[in-house]
Amino acid sequence: MPDARTALDAIGELPDSEIDLADAALHLARIDAPTAHWQGVSAHLSELARASVRMAAGIAADDLPAQAAALAGLLAERCGYRGDTESYDDLANANLIRVVERKRGLPVALGILWLHAARSAGWGAHGVDFPGHFLVGLEGAGTQMVLDPFNGGESLDTRDLRKLLKRVEGPKAELRPGLLVPAGARAVLLRLQNNIKLRRLKAHDVDGALACAEDMLRIAPDEAALWRETALLHQQQDQVAAALRCYEKFLALVPRGDAATRARVAMDELRSRLN
Repeated sequence: MPDARTALDAIGELPDSEIDLADAALHLARIDAPTAHWQGVSAHLSELARASVRMAAGIAADDLPAQAAALAGLLAERCGYRGDTESYDDLANANLIRVVERKRGLPVALGILWLHAARSAGWGAHGVDFPGHFLVGLEGAGTQMVLDPFNGGESLDTRDLRKLLKRVEGPKAELRPGLLVPAGARAVLLRLQNNIKLRRLKAHDVDGALACAEDMLRIAPDEAALWRETALLHQQQDQVAAALRCYEKFLALVPRGDAATRARVAMDELRSRLN
């Protein structure tokens, strides 16, 4: 397998539809856990794919309840994957290698495994970038079924989703259009890594957060907001050249508007430090 960051650079050049989600998450995990036995995790992903093909036999493409039950049987019951409710903020919960080793993780990390299995089975599945709690959607003929990988693949109806949203956003929150829109592969990976970045910032590990942001940009080089955020982190660390590089990338993507104006002002201030 190639160097992890070289692999991320290659992923950054792929169209979203061609990204192997679990493989990309494994490369990201290798960077944060360089001494871990990633080869064993790679083998486990291959076995999950083979098991998914076998379990799909006899299940119709539009039988979403049967698909959900089969996925839960494989991932929650046979493999023992579940959400980590005891040490939720542990960085290991967002690292695919550690998630596979511990059988515990954040919703998005577990969701990647569920998506890997569902797609290996040949079933339509996508991530759901729900506020505060990543979900998985199974796709049928004009319908979808929403599953919670953090809770063993529990199926969520409208009432459940409303309750979940209120828990995240407060008692006045209500379901609104766009909450169940499918998330692409890059969006899923960025959400995974954003968990790491935010936890490092909370721990005042700005250098670690910067490293995470730079790796996020490798897989999502057209993510303008991330270039600006990374520039601000470099600026905070007084890394002038790196901050200017990131602002330039941002302006190449967003050359006009208020955000572009603010970026140019920030660049002028940074250049003044070089004089």
